[in-house]
Amino acid sequence: MTVSIIGTGNLAWHLARVFEKNNIEISEIYSRELSKAILLTDDLYQSNPTDQLDFSDSKAKIFIICVSDDAIEQICARIVLPENSILVHTSGAKSIEILDGTLKIYHDLEVKTGVFYPVMTFKKGKSVDFLKIPVCIESNDENTKQTLIKLAKVISDEVYILNSEERLALHVAAVFANNFTNHLLALSKAILDAEDLDFEILKPIITETFKKALSSRHPAEVQTGPAMRNDLLTLKSHLDFISDDDDLAKVYKTLSESIKDWHQN
Repeated sequence: MTVSIIGTGNLAWHLARVFEKNNIEISEIYSRELSKAILLTDDLYQSNPTDQLDFSDSKAKIFIICVSDDAIEQICARIVLPENSILVHTSGAKSIEILDGTLKIYHDLEVKTGVFYPVMTFKKGKSVDFLKIPVCIESNDENTKQTLIKLAKVISDEVYILNSEERLALHVAAVFANNFTNHLLALSKAILDAEDLDFEILKPIITETFKKALSSRHPAEVQTGPAMRNDLLTLKSHLDFISDDDDLAKVYKTLSESIKDWHQN
């Protein structure tokens, strides 16, 4: 199986390495800036860097778009593919229809479409165990779906079939679980920094929080804190302490009300 990767960002960096590690040939790496494509291919055994979206002579079967969500449509409008190839995006939030609709407008050749969405936050240079990373597959064509499942199973033990609506729900949930959680940790550190306190003091309770949440039937079962207890005196004390920071107080109030509403209903 041969693939080409469109993009050189965090996900492209990781996919290129895990594909090569598992003997998936990478025909081309595309970037608008050729130097970035060269930089990525330099770490691969055999792959061609390019800043052109004409893949009509490529030997790749699957073309994987690894760019920002806003750039997917632009790529689809400009890309030239071999007939009967497969074009997929890797977005959690974008529907498969963004590929189908754009290709119908700009292209005459028969091209199958799909989604190949790894559910993980990626950073260049930060190693991950891809076998444990869920990969979500979607295609409106059964043969294409099976091809993408086969590719996913080469690199992951966790492969799921999700439609666009299900994948969007998963992506929203992931933002709450990952992005918002990380932001709350950043806010926690900022509170401590303002008092010259070490963030290390919080790490055991952070670890225990996630340990309990992930081992319980439902994270709500292990919720603790003043909002769940409706401890009004403590809530007021906290809000008084952060009263000089309107944005922080707003976050505190919103989350406290959400916790109270959840556990009172």
